Amino acid sequence: MKTKWKITGNFVATIVMVVILVVIINILTILGVYTFKMTSQKSTITLKDSPETFVRSFENYMYDNDGVLALSKEGNELLEKSGAWIQVLNDYGEEVGNINMPNGVPKKYTPFDMVNNYKYEERPYVNFMLEKTLSSGHVNIIFALPTDKVDRITVNFSMYTVLDQIKIIIIVTLIIDAIIALIFGYLFSRKLTKPMSKLINNIDILSNGNYTLCTEEKGIYKDVFQNINELSSVLRENEIQRKELDSMREEWLANITHDIKTPLASIQGYAEIISDKDYEFSKEEIQDYTEIIYSKSKYIKELVDELNLSTRLKNNALTLNKQNINLVSLLRNIVIDILNDSRYENRNIEFNSNIDIIEKEVDVMLLKRALTNLIFNAVVHNKEDVSINVEIKKVDKITISIKDNGNGISTEDLKHIFDRYYRGTNTGESHKGSGLGMAISKEIINNHDGEIKVNSKLGNGTEIIITL
Repeated sequence: MKTKWKITGNFVATIVMVVILVVIINILTILGVYTFKMTSQKSTITLKDSPETFVRSFENYMYDNDGVLALSKEGNELLEKSGAWIQVLNDYGEEVGNINMPNGVPKKYTPFDMVNNYKYEERPYVNFMLEKTLSSGHVNIIFALPTDKVDRITVNFSMYTVLDQIKIIIIVTLIIDAIIALIFGYLFSRKLTKPMSKLINNIDILSNGNYTLCTEEKGIYKDVFQNINELSSVLRENEIQRKELDSMREEWLANITHDIKTPLASIQGYAEIISDKDYEFSKEEIQDYTEIIYSKSKYIKELVDELNLSTRLKNNALTLNKQNINLVSLLRNIVIDILNDSRYENRNIEFNSNIDIIEKEVDVMLLKRALTNLIFNAVVHNKEDVSINVEIKKVDKITISIKDNGNGISTEDLKHIFDRYYRGTNTGESHKGSGLGMAISKEIINNHDGEIKVNSKLGNGTEIIITL
C-alpha cells in the first residue's frame, strides 16, 4: 500500500512539474522581449543597444551648467565615437545651443518641420526628440545619429495581421508545450517501466528456484526491491533448512530402520530356535529366550509409540488429559524411578525444592514422559561420575531446572537439539534412541503453555530450564 501511494505521488508530482514548467515557459515567452530590454540596460551604453535605448540612456550624461545644456566627459567621448550631434531648441523652435553639430542644419523649426523631420525627411541623420528643463527654462533637444549606423522605418500594420500573428504564436506555443509534455511523459514512463521490468525479471528468477538474488534497493520501487531481497533471503534460508532436514530425515530413517531390524532379527532368530522340534530346551533356556523376545518387542513398541506421539503432537491432534497434581511429588518420583533402575542406581542425582507442594493442572502421563526423558538424557549421555541436580521452585512462575557437570553439548548440536530426527554427536552405542525424544519433550512442554531452554558448553555441562 505504501509503495502504491508512493508511485501515485510520483506520477502526480511529475504531471504538476510538467504543467508548472509549461506555464513558466509560456510566461518567459510572453515576457521575453521585456526581459531582454530590462537586462540589456547597462551602465555603459553603445549603439549595439536599440537606438531608442541609446538616446534615452544618453540623458544620464547631460547636466545643467548655469542654464546651458552640457555633457560629461564620458558623454562627449560617446557622442564623438557614435558620430552623433545635439541641437538645443527653445519652445519656439529656435536654436539656443548645440554640441558637435555639423554645418547646414536649420537654426529654427516650425512644428510641421519638427514632425516631418522626425518621421519622414530623408537626411544623413536620424533625429530623436528629447525634453529637459534647465534653470533657464524648458528646452527641446534634437539628438541626431548618422544613418550609416541607425535608420528609421515607418511601419503600417493591420489588426487582422496582428491577430493572425497572435494565433500563430499561440499555436507554436501549444506545439512547444505538447513536445515538452511528451518528453517528460516519455522520461517518466521509462523511469516507471524500467524498474518494473527488472521487478518482473526478479520474480521470474525466484520462481525458477534461484534464491541467490540480491537487487540494488533504489528508486521509487525501493521498498519493493527490499521486500524481494528479504523474500529471497528467507527462501534461501528455508531451502538450506529443508535440505538439512531432508538429510537428517534420511539419516534418521536409515538409523531407525537399523534399530528396528536388529531386534526383529533377534526375535525371529530366537523364535526359530524355540520352534525347532529336533531340540529339547530346558525350562531356563525357554525363559531366557522369551525374555529376550519380550525385551526386543518392547523396544520396537517404544519406537513405534514415539513415532505415533511425535506425529500427533506435530499435527496438534493430541488432546491433553489435564488434572491437578503436585509437581514436586511427580518430579521426586521420576528421580526415584531412575535411581531404582539397577543400571543407574550408583548415579549421583540430587533433588531440591523450595516448597513441598506446587500444584498445576497438567497431563500427568505426557509431562512425566517429557521430564523423564530430559533427566534420563543427562544420565545416559554422561559418564557414571556425573553429578545431576534436579530442582523445582515457584516464584512468579514454576521453574524446573535439570543441571549436570557432564560432557556438555557442542554449538552445532545445540542448534539442532530440538529438531526431529537429530541425533547428537555424543550419542553412544548404549543409547541410540529414536532421535525424537527432545523434540517430543519440547512439544509436550509447549502444549502445556510452557517454555524450555538449554544452556550448554562443550566440556562444562548442561542446564535445561523449563518454565510453566
